[in-house]
Amino acid sequence: MINFQYLYRGLCGLARAHRANPLAGHLGAAVVAGYFFGEDQPDVAEEVQVAVERELTRIIQGEESLWYDRKKVGIAIPEIFERFPEERPHVESTASIVQALGATIGQLHESGHNVIFAAIALRALHDHPAYATPSIVEGVRKLIDGFRAAGPGRGYYGKQRGWIAGDKVSLPDDGTVPEYRGQQAMADVVLEELIRSAPIRRQGFGGLFHVINHAAALTELSLCGYRDLAQRGWAAHRQHVRLWRSLPDVQDELGPLKQAEHDPRTPAYWRGDGPSQWSARLTHRIKTLYGFFALLRSSTLDVAIRQKAEDKFRYLMA
Repeated sequence: MINFQYLYRGLCGLARAHRANPLAGHLGAAVVAGYFFGEDQPDVAEEVQVAVERELTRIIQGEESLWYDRKKVGIAIPEIFERFPEERPHVESTASIVQALGATIGQLHESGHNVIFAAIALRALHDHPAYATPSIVEGVRKLIDGFRAAGPGRGYYGKQRGWIAGDKVSLPDDGTVPEYRGQQAMADVVLEELIRSAPIRRQGFGGLFHVINHAAALTELSLCGYRDLAQRGWAAHRQHVRLWRSLPDVQDELGPLKQAEHDPRTPAYWRGDGPSQWSARLTHRIKTLYGFFALLRSSTLDVAIRQKAEDKFRYLMA
């Protein structure tokens, strides 16, 4: 198991992220996700658990600051992870986070980060209600409220067209991404998309990292009892997949993608850990380790196809 302290430290990071900007929620969300990866994968070797804890410590220490401007925020990244003064929990107040998410879940905002961050926080507070204190709940609510004015994200359409905001992309609905009939159907669509497109070099809309994590977040919301809320998010996720598919292959410009040699649940993977082909690797890798395997549990695909998805997932871990 990952040390329990990371759950609370991550919640503190989520609750203070609004002081910077909504995407600063990456930091706390990744730390909570790292804890849940350990909880969901209790049989991984101790060496893997230690490696994940090392990554979480690096996040807390501020080694990844892509979304964080200390001068504007006024505090350093390690400070957002500090404990809050002791308070009594008020479990009913988590409804304010649900309400904030409800205001945005029907549309795509920042590649699904509103859903990803809220779902991670809500699972933590659902499973560990002692942490539903006024400071944490109010902070997370403010973070999710910050996505109300955010657009769907943007994608890179090559040198000639450049980066284009998702709400400016014309997407004929040709039915190639079917409407979801349930969370298992959504999981199957995402895993099949991973198998199909993981080796393709695309940029934008959060990449497959966020297509996966957005779907996993909707699945986790449903498992925590917010089934109606999760269902309201299916259309936005389907739009996310369609935007991802609209991106061109830019391998000729940016080079081919590599595939990790080993499964990230094995010690061999972490022993050979080196430079990555992805930006913001500290937070994205940990969140997607959690998200991918959470989503895999919801799939109805047969074993052989699920194994193909696990194989292609290693492109995201390289």
